[in-house]
Amino acid sequence: MTLLRVHSLCKAFGGVQAVRGVDFQVERGETVALIGPNGAGKTTCFNMIGGQLPPDAGRIEFKDRDLAGMPPHRIWKLGIGRTFQVAATFSSMTVRENVQMALMSHRRALGRFFSPVRRLYVDEAQELLQTVGMADHADRACGLLAYGDLKRLELALALANEPALLLMDEPTAGVAAGERAELMDLIAHTVRDQGISVLFTEHDMDVVFGYAQRIIVLYRGSVVADGAPEDVRGNARVREVYLGAG
Repeated sequence: MTLLRVHSLCKAFGGVQAVRGVDFQVERGETVALIGPNGAGKTTCFNMIGGQLPPDAGRIEFKDRDLAGMPPHRIWKLGIGRTFQVAATFSSMTVRENVQMALMSHRRALGRFFSPVRRLYVDEAQELLQTVGMADHADRACGLLAYGDLKRLELALALANEPALLLMDEPTAGVAAGERAELMDLIAHTVRDQGISVLFTEHDMDVVFGYAQRIIVLYRGSVVADGAPEDVRGNARVREVYLGAG
Protein backbone atom coordinates (compact mmCIF):
# COMPACT_ATOMS: atom_id res chain seq x y z
CA MET A 1 0.00 0.00 0.00
CA THR A 2 1.33 3.45 -0.90
CA LEU A 3 2.13 5.68 2.09
CA LEU A 4 3.72 8.69 0.37
CA ARG A 5 3.00 9.84 -3.17
CA VAL A 6 4.86 12.76 -4.76
CA HIS A 7 3.29 14.01 -7.98
CA SER A 8 4.62 16.64 -10.42
CA LEU A 9 6.62 18.41 -7.70
CA CYS A 10 8.33 21.63 -8.79
CA LYS A 11 10.49 24.25 -7.07
CA ALA A 12 12.54 27.13 -8.52
CA PHE A 13 14.92 29.58 -6.90
CA GLY A 14 15.02 32.63 -9.10
CA GLY A 15 15.89 31.36 -12.56
CA VAL A 16 17.15 27.98 -11.31
CA GLN A 17 14.68 25.09 -11.55
CA ALA A 18 15.82 22.96 -8.62
CA VAL A 19 13.03 20.37 -8.89
CA ARG A 20 11.06 19.85 -12.09
CA GLY A 21 8.03 17.58 -12.26
CA VAL A 22 9.27 14.92 -9.83
CA ASP A 23 7.08 11.84 -9.35
CA PHE A 24 7.72 8.94 -6.97
CA GLN A 25 6.10 6.98 -4.17
CA VAL A 26 7.05 5.13 -0.99
CA GLU A 27 5.18 2.02 0.08
CA ARG A 28 4.39 1.01 3.65
CA GLY A 29 7.38 -0.66 5.29
CA GLU A 30 9.71 0.25 2.39
CA THR A 31 13.19 1.77 2.67
CA VAL A 32 13.91 4.06 -0.29
CA ALA A 33 17.09 6.02 -1.09
CA LEU A 34 16.92 9.33 -2.97
CA ILE A 35 20.33 9.95 -4.54
CA GLY A 36 22.05 12.07 -7.17
CA PRO A 37 25.00 14.41 -7.69
CA ASN A 38 25.28 17.74 -5.87
CA GLY A 39 22.59 20.10 -7.13
CA ALA A 40 20.30 17.28 -8.26
CA GLY A 41 17.43 18.51 -6.06
CA LYS A 42 17.51 15.91 -3.27
CA THR A 43 17.54 18.30 -0.33
CA THR A 44 14.96 20.55 -1.96
CA CYS A 45 12.64 17.54 -2.37
CA PHE A 46 13.22 16.58 1.25
CA ASN A 47 12.51 20.08 2.49
CA MET A 48 9.26 20.27 0.55
CA ILE A 49 8.08 16.93 1.93
CA GLY A 50 9.09 17.95 5.46
CA GLY A 51 7.49 21.39 5.18
CA GLN A 52 10.66 23.47 5.34
CA LEU A 53 9.94 24.71 1.79
CA PRO A 54 6.61 25.22 -0.01
CA PRO A 55 6.46 23.72 -3.52
CA ASP A 56 5.72 25.93 -6.50
CA ALA A 57 3.52 23.21 -7.96
CA GLY A 58 2.62 19.57 -7.41
CA ARG A 59 1.18 17.38 -4.68
CA ILE A 60 2.69 15.57 -1.70
CA GLU A 61 0.16 13.01 -0.51
CA PHE A 62 0.71 11.24 2.82
CA LYS A 63 -2.03 8.79 3.71
CA ASP A 64 -4.09 10.49 0.97
CA ARG A 65 -3.70 13.92 2.60
CA ASP A 66 -1.96 16.71 0.65
CA LEU A 67 0.98 18.10 2.65
CA ALA A 68 2.08 20.69 0.09
CA GLY A 69 2.69 24.00 1.90
CA MET A 70 1.85 22.57 5.33
CA PRO A 71 4.21 23.76 8.15
CA PRO A 72 6.74 21.28 9.60
CA HIS A 73 5.10 20.97 13.03
CA ARG A 74 1.80 19.88 11.50
CA ILE A 75 3.54 17.37 9.23
CA TRP A 76 5.42 15.98 12.24
CA LYS A 77 2.19 15.52 14.15
CA LEU A 78 0.66 13.61 11.21
CA GLY A 79 3.35 10.95 11.59
CA ILE A 80 6.43 11.95 9.59
CA GLY A 81 9.70 11.94 11.53
CA ARG A 82 12.79 13.79 10.29
CA THR A 83 16.52 13.75 10.88
CA PHE A 84 18.91 16.27 9.38
CA GLN A 85 22.34 16.20 7.77
CA VAL A 86 23.62 18.17 10.78
CA ALA A 87 22.18 16.64 13.94
CA ALA A 88 19.70 19.02 15.63
CA THR A 89 19.49 18.71 19.43
CA PHE A 90 19.38 20.99 22.48
CA SER A 91 23.05 20.91 23.51
CA SER A 92 22.48 22.41 26.97
CA MET A 93 19.96 19.70 27.93
CA THR A 94 20.68 16.14 28.90
CA VAL A 95 20.10 13.30 26.47
CA ARG A 96 16.96 12.21 28.31
CA GLU A 97 15.58 15.76 28.52
CA ASN A 98 15.87 16.10 24.74
CA VAL A 99 13.72 13.02 24.26
CA GLN A 100 11.28 14.15 26.95
CA MET A 101 10.78 17.43 25.06
CA ALA A 102 10.03 15.53 21.85
CA LEU A 103 7.54 13.35 23.71
CA MET A 104 5.91 16.41 25.27
CA SER A 105 5.42 17.89 21.81
CA HIS A 106 3.94 14.66 20.48
CA ARG A 107 1.59 14.35 23.46
CA ARG A 108 0.68 18.08 23.23
CA ALA A 109 2.02 18.70 26.72
CA LEU A 110 4.35 21.62 26.01
CA GLY A 111 2.06 23.91 28.03
CA ARG A 112 2.64 21.93 31.21
CA PHE A 113 5.65 23.92 32.36
CA PHE A 114 4.37 24.00 35.95
CA SER A 115 5.74 20.43 36.05
CA PRO A 116 9.53 20.21 35.59
CA VAL A 117 10.46 18.51 32.32
CA ARG A 118 12.57 15.96 34.15
CA ARG A 119 9.42 14.47 35.70
CA LEU A 120 7.47 13.98 32.47
CA TYR A 121 7.62 10.84 30.31
CA VAL A 122 10.77 9.58 31.98
CA ASP A 123 10.08 5.90 31.35
CA GLU A 124 9.04 6.49 27.74
CA ALA A 125 12.16 8.54 27.08
CA GLN A 126 14.37 5.88 28.62
CA GLU A 127 12.72 3.22 26.46
CA LEU A 128 13.45 5.22 23.30
CA LEU A 129 17.04 5.69 24.39
CA GLN A 130 17.30 1.96 24.98
CA THR A 131 16.03 1.38 21.43
CA VAL A 132 18.85 3.48 19.92
CA GLY A 133 21.57 2.24 22.28
CA MET A 134 21.84 5.46 24.29
CA ALA A 135 20.29 4.49 27.63
CA ASP A 136 23.64 4.64 29.42
CA HIS A 137 24.11 8.25 28.27
CA ALA A 138 20.70 9.50 29.47
CA ASP A 139 22.09 11.94 32.07
CA ARG A 140 24.89 13.35 29.91
CA ALA A 141 24.68 16.82 28.38
CA CYS A 142 24.22 16.62 24.62
CA GLY A 143 27.09 19.02 24.13
CA LEU A 144 29.48 16.35 25.40
CA LEU A 145 28.41 13.59 23.02
CA ALA A 146 30.46 12.22 20.14
CA TYR A 147 28.86 12.92 16.77
CA GLY A 148 27.84 9.31 16.17
CA ASP A 149 25.98 9.35 19.50
CA LEU A 150 24.26 12.60 18.51
CA LYS A 151 22.97 10.84 15.40
CA ARG A 152 21.57 8.06 17.60
CA LEU A 153 19.89 10.61 19.84
CA GLU A 154 18.41 12.37 16.81
CA LEU A 155 16.94 9.04 15.73
CA ALA A 156 15.29 8.71 19.15
CA LEU A 157 13.82 12.21 18.74
CA ALA A 158 12.48 11.29 15.31
CA LEU A 159 10.84 8.17 16.75
CA ALA A 160 9.13 10.08 19.56
CA ASN A 161 6.06 10.86 17.45
CA GLU A 162 5.62 7.20 16.49
CA PRO A 163 6.10 7.98 12.78
CA ALA A 164 4.77 5.98 9.89
CA LEU A 165 7.41 7.60 7.65
CA LEU A 166 10.96 8.61 8.56
CA LEU A 167 12.83 11.17 6.44
CA MET A 168 16.59 10.90 6.92
CA ASP A 169 18.88 13.47 5.30
CA GLU A 170 22.31 11.82 5.00
CA PRO A 171 22.08 9.74 8.19
CA THR A 172 25.81 8.83 8.15
CA ALA A 173 27.14 12.34 7.35
CA GLY A 174 29.91 13.21 9.79
CA VAL A 175 29.97 9.68 11.24
CA ALA A 176 33.31 7.86 11.24
CA ALA A 177 33.58 5.30 8.45
CA GLY A 178 33.89 2.43 10.91
CA GLU A 179 30.63 3.40 12.66
CA ARG A 180 28.41 3.86 9.59
CA ALA A 181 27.41 0.22 9.17
CA GLU A 182 26.62 -0.06 12.89
CA LEU A 183 24.40 3.03 12.74
CA MET A 184 22.61 1.84 9.61
CA ASP A 185 22.13 -1.64 11.10
CA LEU A 186 20.47 0.03 14.09
CA ILE A 187 18.20 2.10 11.83
CA ALA A 188 17.30 -0.89 9.65
CA HIS A 189 16.51 -3.08 12.68
CA THR A 190 14.42 -0.35 14.34
CA VAL A 191 12.29 0.55 11.32
CA ARG A 192 11.75 -3.11 10.46
CA ASP A 193 10.57 -3.90 14.00
CA GLN A 194 8.24 -0.89 14.09
CA GLY A 195 6.99 -1.14 10.50
CA ILE A 196 8.24 2.34 9.59
CA SER A 197 8.80 3.44 5.99
CA VAL A 198 12.06 5.32 5.31
CA LEU A 199 13.06 7.82 2.65
CA PHE A 200 16.72 8.79 2.93
CA THR A 201 19.41 10.67 1.06
CA GLU A 202 23.04 9.58 1.26
CA HIS A 203 26.35 10.10 -0.53
CA ASP A 204 27.96 6.87 0.72
CA MET A 205 27.08 4.37 -2.01
CA ASP A 206 27.93 1.40 0.22
CA VAL A 207 25.17 2.58 2.55
CA VAL A 208 22.75 3.23 -0.31
CA PHE A 209 23.19 -0.13 -2.03
CA GLY A 210 23.52 -2.00 1.25
CA TYR A 211 20.31 -0.79 2.89
CA ALA A 212 17.85 0.59 0.32
CA GLN A 213 15.16 -1.69 -1.09
CA ARG A 214 14.57 0.80 -3.89
CA ILE A 215 16.61 3.71 -5.24
CA ILE A 216 15.42 6.91 -6.91
CA VAL A 217 18.03 8.91 -8.81
CA LEU A 218 17.67 12.63 -9.44
CA TYR A 219 19.66 14.62 -11.96
CA ARG A 220 19.17 18.33 -12.53
CA GLY A 221 15.87 18.24 -10.72
CA SER A 222 14.33 15.30 -12.57
CA VAL A 223 14.00 11.57 -11.88
CA VAL A 224 16.28 9.60 -14.22
CA ALA A 225 15.88 6.18 -12.57
CA ASP A 226 13.65 4.46 -10.03
CA GLY A 227 14.07 0.78 -9.23
CA ALA A 228 15.75 -2.02 -7.33
CA PRO A 229 19.43 -1.48 -6.39
CA GLU A 230 20.73 -3.97 -8.95
CA ASP A 231 18.73 -2.30 -11.73
CA VAL A 232 19.90 1.18 -10.78
CA ARG A 233 23.53 0.07 -10.51
CA GLY A 234 23.39 -1.22 -14.07
CA ASN A 235 21.45 1.73 -15.49
CA ALA A 236 23.53 3.38 -18.22
CA ARG A 237 22.10 6.85 -17.62
CA VAL A 238 22.79 6.65 -13.87
CA ARG A 239 26.36 5.54 -14.50
CA GLU A 240 26.83 8.42 -16.91
CA VAL A 241 25.56 11.20 -14.66
CA TYR A 242 26.46 9.90 -11.19
CA LEU A 243 28.01 6.52 -10.47
CA GLY A 244 30.70 6.56 -13.14
CA ALA A 245 32.04 3.61 -15.10
CA GLY A 246 34.09 2.04 -12.30
